[in-house]
Amino acid sequence: MSHYELDARRMLCPMPVIKTQNFVATLKPGDTVEVFCTDHGALNDIPAWSRINGHEVLATRELDGGEVSITVRVGDSDD
Repeated sequence: MSHYELDARRMLCPMPVIKTQNFVATLKPGDTVEVFCTDHGALNDIPAWSRINGHEVLATRELDGGEVSITVRVGDSDD
């Protein structure tokens, strides 16, 4: 299993979720990705998308400089 980072900074809704969805589609079940965003709406949007698509949110964090990160573990579900 691998860990990745995805830069979705300076993108507005719905782009952080779309970028996450497209990236997760290239990963294997059990892989994790930490998504970095400046759109705080992603704190709700990415977890909601994850639940619908069978992925697990491992952590959400508010970072310095107004950024947030959401760590997602890829599930077995097809997107």
